[in-house]
Amino acid sequence: MDNNQTTVTDFILLGFLVSPKMHLVLFGLFFLLYTFTLLGNGVILGLICLDSRLHTPMYFFLSQLAIVDTSYASNTVPQMLENLLDPAKPISFAGCIMQTYLFLMFALIECLVLVMMSYDRYVAICHPLRYTLIMRWGLCIALAITSWACGSFLALVHVLLLLRLPFCGPQEINHFFCEILSVLKLACADIWLNKMVIFAACVFILVGPLCFILISYTHILNAILRIHSGEGRKKAFSTCSSHLCVVGLFFGSATIAYMAPNSRNSEEQQKILSLFYSFFNPTLNPLIYSLRNAAVKGALRRLPI
Repeated sequence: MDNNQTTVTDFILLGFLVSPKMHLVLFGLFFLLYTFTLLGNGVILGLICLDSRLHTPMYFFLSQLAIVDTSYASNTVPQMLENLLDPAKPISFAGCIMQTYLFLMFALIECLVLVMMSYDRYVAICHPLRYTLIMRWGLCIALAITSWACGSFLALVHVLLLLRLPFCGPQEINHFFCEILSVLKLACADIWLNKMVIFAACVFILVGPLCFILISYTHILNAILRIHSGEGRKKAFSTCSSHLCVVGLFFGSATIAYMAPNSRNSEEQQKILSLFYSFFNPTLNPLIYSLRNAAVKGALRRLPI
């Protein structure tokens, strides 16, 4: 391999192209949101562990979502906060590749966990008498393990395809973390295969699961409308509304970012979309579930103070 193709040993993340004063404002805002992310997801995990009434498949999957959201944000936000204070500080090539891998892994796992949660709600509302028989703990654990294994493997495929490419400059990544599409732009070789694999993964992990979720909720809506009691319909819908909010936020922003034509989204718009599914979603999810979920609010009230 030519020496000129092996000279890049680190990258510089350009982050947000704003004034230094705005960097400080963004640092304060993102630091507060990140703190809330850690506290919110930590409270959700703590409640599920401590309250035996939440030891059900629904809250088991919610605990998986909280773990993924915490890891998701922790993979990108600390680096972003550091770059806001020191924009010229580089990130090593190995560190950048690891950040890309972890970002992809947690994103893929979150997609699959949201599918598992929709399946749980489908069984609970459409087949309530068979719920405990279908949603056995063995099945729930197997589904969670499958989600983590598939996410880890598919992310590894993307990273291995990325590592085969030479990087000979420039070093500047126009993003606030090592997002795979932004890193690919710096490669000194044909990236056609990488883009095709990313598109195929989007169809498999974004479009496919989203269709499954929509089909599940079509059946759920039909089942809810057949409930004669108004109170029963309200209770059934309340268990699903929070999940629908999370699904809409995550899949909506991710689909626009990765499946819209390149000409539709500028690099600055891509950064904003990335903020939604990698940062704002993990921040909002605990708030959505605590405000929209009666069982979580009840567990909060039962905490000894």
